[in-house]
Amino acid sequence: MNTIGRKRRELVKAGAALAGSAALGLPSLAAAQSAASSWPNRPVRVVVPFGAAGTADILARIFAEQLSKQLGQPFVVENRGGAGTTIGAAEVFKSPADGYTVMVVTPTFSIAQYVYPDLPYHAKDFTPVALLMTTPLILVVNPKTGFKTVADYIKAAKAKPGSISFASAGAGSTPHLAFELLKTQANIDLLHVPYKGGGEAVTSLLSGTTDSYFSAPIESGQHVKAGKLTLLGASSLKRTPGLADYPTISESGLPGFEVTHYTSLLVKTGTPPEIIAKLSENIVKAVQAPDVREKIAQNGDVPLGTQAEAIELYAKEYERWPKAVKAANVKPG
Repeated sequence: MNTIGRKRRELVKAGAALAGSAALGLPSLAAAQSAASSWPNRPVRVVVPFGAAGTADILARIFAEQLSKQLGQPFVVENRGGAGTTIGAAEVFKSPADGYTVMVVTPTFSIAQYVYPDLPYHAKDFTPVALLMTTPLILVVNPKTGFKTVADYIKAAKAKPGSISFASAGAGSTPHLAFELLKTQANIDLLHVPYKGGGEAVTSLLSGTTDSYFSAPIESGQHVKAGKLTLLGASSLKRTPGLADYPTISESGLPGFEVTHYTSLLVKTGTPPEIIAKLSENIVKAVQAPDVREKIAQNGDVPLGTQAEAIELYAKEYERWPKAVKAANVKPG
């Protein structure tokens, strides 16, 4: 009886301890749910791993303004450019996964892991939240080059190999790989001049420091309209509504040439699903705002949305870029 009694007392104590630990866990679970439901209750950092005035920076500021209106807290854009997005991405990776630090990126982020060795993170350490925009790139040149068409550009490049320069948003960026594809298909040699972001690349082109650039329309469309840059062709297979007056590179002598550019918003993996869902829903709502759609679509870009679209795209991205980077022999720059 004494033995049985002792065992009963031990079981009662164990049960009480288990109940106590479960009870202790309930407040933390409730606190987590409460934090998610009240998000955001303070400013949110929007890290852009590029310099100012590039595609990601412009889109980040458009959406930051709209999200601030919708959610009642400031969304503050921070530019952390350089090293193919890896500086900014490392900053986000070191931050808590609490929804108060988000990142706006282009395909350069997905490409970087195959260009830069020994990164402290992997691209899959970040979770896609939404797509902000998808767009063809436009091949633009400084008017002083005298080029009016893609054929002019290719003819000059073949006449003097390596004499025509092109700017990029960094080694391994989408514009860089677009030019590598152009070089291969047209059988030409060009001089690569990398910058920390699209804004710097456009500035170099406007000043005449470089001759050409594959730009997102939202970066340089206004300069084309003002006559400060000449648009030779778009990287889509077919003409898009916002660029209907301009030829595609595919129809300009390089059949099948196609490069699609996009901008997306990511958070650190581990961010509470409730916060991700709330953020995604508000981005979709922001995309539907008439002034946001107008700002994006008037440049030949197509606003998208939804987390499902973003996840599907990134699944393809992680398979696509290793081969492209290897084929182009892209090195850190």
